[in-house]
Amino acid sequence: MVAAVAFFLGFGLVPLYEIACEKVFGIKLDGAPVAQEAAVAGGVDDSRWVTVQFDATVNSRLGWEFEPKVRNMRVRPGQLVEAWYEAANPSAVPLVGNAVPSVAPSTASMYFNKTECFCFTEQLLGPGERRGMPVRFVVDPKLPPEVRTITLGYAFYLNDSATRRVAATAVAAPPAS
Repeated sequence: MVAAVAFFLGFGLVPLYEIACEKVFGIKLDGAPVAQEAAVAGGVDDSRWVTVQFDATVNSRLGWEFEPKVRNMRVRPGQLVEAWYEAANPSAVPLVGNAVPSVAPSTASMYFNKTECFCFTEQLLGPGERRGMPVRFVVDPKLPPEVRTITLGYAFYLNDSATRRVAATAVAAPPAS
């Protein structure tokens, strides 16, 4: 009985989490197939442009370097677009980070759909490793016409437990021969 309740509670929390993200934090979480289908079904709005600005910050505990490859991009609503960020770990130890996205203005978050994003999973960077991190998105053609600029920002934070797990695995692994 406890297992059945836990199972249903686990599935019930997903929609509640999505509602909380959208209503409280202004972040719309869409799955890739849904957003890609919307881009194809809605078509591209060739009558206007939207400027997307990219921002990046890193919590001081993480110690990574993190920045967008380009600061601004003009896109057509309904167009599937790919942008890149770059992260580097200049430290001598592996570090795991999680990116938290934000979209401004908050009214635009309902019309900004990420189809692929490094923010969906934790990111491990080894000592001295540098890596490009893509984000694919669609600006919904239903975006209100007064919104001409959207800012997509990411803040990377240290994932303490995952970093400890990686460190423990590295210590426990036998040396390579």
